[in-house]
Amino acid sequence: MKKYDYVMVGSGLFAGVFAYKARQLGKSVLVVEKRDHIGGNIYCENVEGINVHKYGAHIFHTSNREVWDFVNSLVEFNRYTNSPVANYKGEMYNMPFNMNTFSKMWGISTPEQAKAKINEQRQAVQGEPKNLEEQAISLVGTDIYQKLVKGYTEKQWGRDCKDLPSFIIKRLPVRYTYDNNYFNDLYQGIPIGGYNVIIDKLFEGCDIETGVDYLENREKYDALGETIVYTGTIDGFYGYRFGKLEYRTVRFETELLDTDNYQGVAVVNYTDRETPYTRIIEHKHFEFGTQPKTVISREYPSEWKEGFEPYYPVNDEKNHAVYMQYAALAEQEKNVIFGGRLAEYKYYDMDKVIESAFRAAEKYL
Repeated sequence: MKKYDYVMVGSGLFAGVFAYKARQLGKSVLVVEKRDHIGGNIYCENVEGINVHKYGAHIFHTSNREVWDFVNSLVEFNRYTNSPVANYKGEMYNMPFNMNTFSKMWGISTPEQAKAKINEQRQAVQGEPKNLEEQAISLVGTDIYQKLVKGYTEKQWGRDCKDLPSFIIKRLPVRYTYDNNYFNDLYQGIPIGGYNVIIDKLFEGCDIETGVDYLENREKYDALGETIVYTGTIDGFYGYRFGKLEYRTVRFETELLDTDNYQGVAVVNYTDRETPYTRIIEHKHFEFGTQPKTVISREYPSEWKEGFEPYYPVNDEKNHAVYMQYAALAEQEKNVIFGGRLAEYKYYDMDKVIESAFRAAEKYL
């Protein structure tokens, strides 16, 4: 008999939900985390009474009632609604693209006028779009593309829109209503007291080791657990034998400011090419904070290098082919469960990670 039923490698949402379900069934769980804290990318740091989203803005939204009931059984959520704004060279536009955006851009007032304008501008692209630029114009027209899509996307991917594949932008949400709610989901909000409240509940009763790299101590931890639940990078697990999967990463520049309100909203996207960052997050607005100071984070996307945090998988054909080779190996594993963003090389919203962990728990527990 090994000491633990499960050894969780990583401590993000997938690991947390699986560990929680395992503990409910009386299973013993050890958590091994490379960082010096648990919680993965939803971890918050308290600064001057403000919950700072250390690894970028996390806004919980879902249409899955089971997931919503589950997270609300752990913590109460506030009524935060994501309504970001875009700053294009000092001109402010509402997001997602809606009647407020169109009215500001063209001085129009009705959905009919907006549709006519967009349809007219979409004609600039004839036939099948050959790249991201043509795809975007075919969806929203030239004005919105030039001001609100082009610069932001080029900073995000570090490439010209003409050099990016069209499939990256399959759709751009366009609404012919005066509604600034970014998400279409039935439920959204931020946990009252921040995400650490959820993290602590999920891992309650587990033994936890932080600052430890499982891959450097694999034999030790494999000997401790009947089953490994692995949420790290899948290529790392297999020693990069088919090559390294590519990611985009984000560098955060976080600042405490001596003002009670810096930008009046949680998220401002900077959509011109010249501003080096893609957006500024003002964390206190997620929880309607009234603290005398404020904390902002500027986000700078960049190519991923060794030692950086891998954030967004580069889901092109080349990387997908490499991932499929690793996935085939993972299928053969007897006592290893792979799950989450890095192990599945997949961009996941939080609710989808939880759904995925539910399915894994049903299958393996």
